[in-house]
Amino acid sequence: MMSNWFRTTLLMAAVVALFGTVGATLGGAEGMLVALLLGGAMNFFAYWFSDKMVLGMYGAREVDAASAPEYYGVVRELAGRAGLPMPKVYLIDEAQPNAFATGRNPQHAAVAATTGILQLLNARELRGVMAHELAHVKHRDILTSTIAATMAGAISSIAHFGFLFGGRGGDRPNPVVAMIVMILAPIAAMLIQLAISRAREFGADSGGAEISGDPQALAAALQKMERYAKGVPMAAAEQHPETAHVMIINPLTAGGIAGLFSTHPATAERIARLLAMAR
Repeated sequence: MMSNWFRTTLLMAAVVALFGTVGATLGGAEGMLVALLLGGAMNFFAYWFSDKMVLGMYGAREVDAASAPEYYGVVRELAGRAGLPMPKVYLIDEAQPNAFATGRNPQHAAVAATTGILQLLNARELRGVMAHELAHVKHRDILTSTIAATMAGAISSIAHFGFLFGGRGGDRPNPVVAMIVMILAPIAAMLIQLAISRAREFGADSGGAEISGDPQALAAALQKMERYAKGVPMAAAEQHPETAHVMIINPLTAGGIAGLFSTHPATAERIARLLAMAR
């Protein structure tokens, strides 16, 4: 638990430092001050509201035992097995099979799944996927994911609007340097997401297998989801690529700069580790 909190603190510090660097380069001392203040405000906002932002980006709607009895019942049963408070349960109207967990702690957590995953997976496989998401909640690493998603988008926006910081006189940015920063800052934002170790996904796979008691179910689900996700784009994820790493399977099509930075470990390796647990 402490390592996750330490990692979150480092992430927040790195984001504020990057905000300051971009602001100083594009707007001088005044730009650095504005950027640092904005960075601090965004960190505060991300801590309290980033989960709602991510759910809103995907148009997630909350469901209950009446509106989605099987899905809700699986989450309730697994939360009990994991010793967790019952999270809020959301459904996303997307054909791509995928799921994620969000929230700042187990007491304020939510899990979300697409309509595509409910149609693709059988009950046993769905149970494996939701156990994976609840493992993220139990390990307390969902805060890091939601902060990274919010901050990456904010850093990119600051780079694009950098000249609005309004450096004056000698503080005006060198146009060539400013252009380089505006190009590299979004890449740096993506690297911050990559700083969240891929071991987090392996840990959630392992923890989910322990919660469900069925590693093979999650392995089978990952295999199905990987195959279908590649051919079914998710519009919301393509519009908000900074949120890709919160998903259980990479939701992005392999194109552009997003294809150069994979936020997920190889699915084949994840499956192999789960099958080794089963043996």
